[in-house]
Amino acid sequence: MRIFLLGIFSLVLLPSLSVYGQQTKTLNAERISTPPKIDGVLDDAVWKSLATYDDFNMFEPGNVGTIDEDQRTEIKMAYDDNAVYIAAYLFDPDPESIPSQFSQRDQVFAQADHFVVALNTYNDGINETRFYVTSAGTIGDQRITQNNRDFGFNVVFECKVSRDDKGWYAEYRIPYNALRFPEVTVQDWSVNFYRRLVKKNETHTWNFIERGVGRDTQYNGTVTGVRDIDPPVRLTLFPFAQTSTNFFDGNNETNFAGGLDIKYGLTDSFTLDAQLIPDFGQVAFDNVELNLGPFEQTFGENRAFFTEGIDLFNKGRIFFSRRIGGAPSNSPELLSTEEVITSPSTVKLANSVKISGRTKGGLGIGFLNSIGQETFATIENTITTEVNGTTVIEKTRRDEVIEPLTNYNVFVLDQQFNQNSSVSLINTNVTRSGSKFRNANVTGGVFDLADKGNNFRASGRAIFSNVREAGETTSGFLSEFDFRKIKGNWRYRFGHDFADTKLNINDLGLNFRNNFNNFAVGGSYELIQPRGKFNRYRFDLTVRHRRLYEPSIKTRNSIRFDSFFSTTERLAFGIDMSLNGKEQDYFEPRVDGRFVTFESNLGSSGFISTDFRKKFAFDLRGSIRSWFGNQDQFNHSINFSPRYRFSDKLLVILSSNYSSRKDNFGWVDNTDTEVFLGLRDVKSLENRINVNYNFDPYKALNLSLRNFWAVSDHSSNIYYLLNNDGSRSQIDNYDTTVQRDPNANFNIWNLDVSYRWRFAPGSEASLLYRHQISNFDEQSTLDYGQSLGNLFDEPLNHTLSLRVTYFIDYNNVKGIFKKTA
Repeated sequence: MRIFLLGIFSLVLLPSLSVYGQQTKTLNAERISTPPKIDGVLDDAVWKSLATYDDFNMFEPGNVGTIDEDQRTEIKMAYDDNAVYIAAYLFDPDPESIPSQFSQRDQVFAQADHFVVALNTYNDGINETRFYVTSAGTIGDQRITQNNRDFGFNVVFECKVSRDDKGWYAEYRIPYNALRFPEVTVQDWSVNFYRRLVKKNETHTWNFIERGVGRDTQYNGTVTGVRDIDPPVRLTLFPFAQTSTNFFDGNNETNFAGGLDIKYGLTDSFTLDAQLIPDFGQVAFDNVELNLGPFEQTFGENRAFFTEGIDLFNKGRIFFSRRIGGAPSNSPELLSTEEVITSPSTVKLANSVKISGRTKGGLGIGFLNSIGQETFATIENTITTEVNGTTVIEKTRRDEVIEPLTNYNVFVLDQQFNQNSSVSLINTNVTRSGSKFRNANVTGGVFDLADKGNNFRASGRAIFSNVREAGETTSGFLSEFDFRKIKGNWRYRFGHDFADTKLNINDLGLNFRNNFNNFAVGGSYELIQPRGKFNRYRFDLTVRHRRLYEPSIKTRNSIRFDSFFSTTERLAFGIDMSLNGKEQDYFEPRVDGRFVTFESNLGSSGFISTDFRKKFAFDLRGSIRSWFGNQDQFNHSINFSPRYRFSDKLLVILSSNYSSRKDNFGWVDNTDTEVFLGLRDVKSLENRINVNYNFDPYKALNLSLRNFWAVSDHSSNIYYLLNNDGSRSQIDNYDTTVQRDPNANFNIWNLDVSYRWRFAPGSEASLLYRHQISNFDEQSTLDYGQSLGNLFDEPLNHTLSLRVTYFIDYNNVKGIFKKTA
């Protein structure tokens, strides 16, 4: 807490300077009575009567240079009680050559020009909603907050484009149910407009943005004239229906599901999102790998409810949404004669609700609640008895609760100020029904503060965890503090991270390690404005000192150098180097108080990425690392990802990644008193194919294939006993028939073929075929071809599903309800 207060105090003393290098522009939005037809053709009478705003500025690759008159941009803006309307005139001397690669919603960084409306309805320099459209007609939306840029934020708005011999045009209708704003008579909004020209590798902005100083959201122009808005009821419904058929190992199962997502504007600033009868049957496959480490394997969130508008709940980084509806928290207790017949891998959700918004004074409030259903494992007991010389086998089954009815809750308060700073309070709570199950509560205080001139920034968090289990409560603590210079070519930073031995946020969060007391210091030089052949380059040096909190022991020192270069021809490349000192690893043994000593090591990696504007391009990355002392381990990896754009509709991306860790050693088994280590060669190969065919911005066919193979080979038959001083002694009596066999061969194959059609704004139909097959065994000496052959001897899981989601705006159907009443 002392560190938390120090961070706040240090920012109070920093100088207050203006961030703006030029005068802020002003745009007057005009109220209209007859809205334009949204077709991309700007021939409506309303557009002819409105004022024009132009005079754009250079932003990327730098602020230097002037914009050609024949590539000027003009803007017009209007509003009524239903929506905001924007027209963009994007002139170009050669319209036929404008890059226009087709893509689907939110894929706005394809090889196509794009235009962006960046609207801040609070004019606070932080919270902003961006509405994109590409020259091919693809739309996208993005929510910008203090430290997050979220394309998972999806609202329903309209934008159409057209083209003629003078350039291309964009016409927007942004309804108020896509925005949040204070309930005041006169609105205080701000806006900026961005135009990206792919051929010239340039981005222009309406209001000037000084590169390298502050955030781009702090440079918006002022919007005047918006007043007396009487918006309609903000209630939208997303009913969905889904049917799926699954074929596996001779069995066929067909399911039907339906549900409803609701968005309701409690006020003009706060929105309720609810999900009734959730169904996640079409979420993407997780990228499962062979996990040899001491920590759980985790995956990103694929469920739309937990990715859309979730930025407020991520304050403090103590909320990990995959815990909701994740694996049950308990395993069944078995007798020696019992075995588990069925055990669900995930918990079904009854419903989920979230409320979020921000007041006129900049206070953000968020509330999220989900209820997990009671989950059972089925256990079979086999009892064998002798009756009159005859063996009688009796089988009985019982159900055991492995996850009770569970409530997951997140509550957030986030006060923003000064156009670049905030302090936040967040609490997560997991309450499980029944005294035998554990409950958890975590509270965090977070700050992110900068001076008005955006010269320096201090940030940090203080986390308190409480876990109650078996009638006892265990409390833990974590703190982080970082201070950095954020302006100019030369920058520096330093930080401190601390956690005691009792910290545990993993019931609704994600934290692999506790018991640390770490320090870091670093500096960097960055080219902000283009120079010569380079648009940008950066050099970064970081030194870290890691130690335990209890006992206070150094665990590792390290130094790392990173570099990045980007040329005027859109070629990017870089090289990294790092030197790690001898490490005392207290996690690898899986036993409290024990540690493994790993020798010092030196490694380097590099990458090159070619110009994606060309039909053929590729990414190439490689790395090597070697260990010193008495450890002969040598790691290397290479990743090659070529892509070819056959046309504006068809794009094929391949990727192959090979990794090898030779003479690696690590944990294989342990008893209460002994820890066994083994020498192994670890190899992995991952191949991916992604084929996208876009019929237009609304319909697409996608094929995605992933095959991952990995082996951990202990055929050298060299095993060690871990000594108390972290060293290891070779042993000859490790018996894999008695103790755990550490040899591993893992192979998994996933294939998705999907057709998606956005047949109306906010409405979508998706037809998905997928199959999956996986295999895990101890045949670690197999090569890739042999392992793949064995993989296809396993039963294949086929799934065919159809899902239809329809968008309903209450204001378009309220007449039906009135007639019914």
